Amino acid sequence: MQLITDIKDIDRQAWSELVTCSDTATWFATPAAVDFYAAQKDIMQPFAIAVERSNTTLAGIATGYITREKSALKQYFTRRAIIVGGPMLVNNITDDELKTLLLGTIKYLKKKSIYIETRNFNSYEKHKKTFQLCGFDYLPHLNFHIDTSSLDIIEQNLGKSRKRDIRTSFRDGATIVENPTKEQVEQWYKILQHLYQTKVHTPLFPLSFFESLRLHKDGRLLLVAYEGRIIGGTACVMLQGKCLYEWFVCGQDGQQKTIFPSSVATYAAIQYSANNGVPRFDMMGAGTPDKEYGVREFKSKFGGKEVEYGRFIHICHPLLYAVGKVGVKILKSRKANR
Repeated sequence: MQLITDIKDIDRQAWSELVTCSDTATWFATPAAVDFYAAQKDIMQPFAIAVERSNTTLAGIATGYITREKSALKQYFTRRAIIVGGPMLVNNITDDELKTLLLGTIKYLKKKSIYIETRNFNSYEKHKKTFQLCGFDYLPHLNFHIDTSSLDIIEQNLGKSRKRDIRTSFRDGATIVENPTKEQVEQWYKILQHLYQTKVHTPLFPLSFFESLRLHKDGRLLLVAYEGRIIGGTACVMLQGKCLYEWFVCGQDGQQKTIFPSSVATYAAIQYSANNGVPRFDMMGAGTPDKEYGVREFKSKFGGKEVEYGRFIHICHPLLYAVGKVGVKILKSRKANR
């Protein structure tokens, strides 16, 4: 058993083979995802930490990115390592192999980040004790998975109110743009930017990130047009044959009485998943169970299964983490009161 912390030293064929057989595989754990992160040099630094067995197969790999800020001071107080989707593990991984991966991940990232967070899109229930023994705390977090194995199943599961909203939107002139131009993505980005500034109050990737996603072979930007302009859309990534992930979605809801761009965008992505032989649509998070969350209510109407796969967090520097939490609360409060 060998721990590998340099991306260049991980065997790409073994890595790709793990993607095909692992129950915890996501697009975000693929070589393509790490290469995508590497291309976003101004906002993130990729990492990939793997455990290799003696026969050169991989037992597990933790991939993600460390956030980057232009300001050195802001970078010092906000740097964090995000493992989107969670580590990708071989189905028969041993406790020792997982411990080696998790402890190796902590050791490698400790000086580079204030905390390490895994945002799980699959179940790690049988590994929870091992994560906790290695210094990771479990945080409950909800999500929705939608069965997109057929268009019939999608229609059967879709909520009545959501069906009505989608039907009237298309009837009254909303259309889907499957291959948007750079200019159309810019229009959509302004809507997304407004959402983050007025409601989400967390940092948003720059426009260049979404332009890269538009051009990526695994990226899918499905935009909603009405009367010649973009009024909403969704940005997704696809793990071929397994899952389509809705990374970002937004729309100018409420501006037209019978047009619901956010609903249309998500529905278009769900249909796209079925039409391209992808059996699952992942909505990438629906908040914590103990807090009301409008986004969770919105996502619940698409007929998905609510799951709680949670998040694991390891705090590398408790004092800086505490200072950062206070700072984030203050910034969010100021933005909300503007």
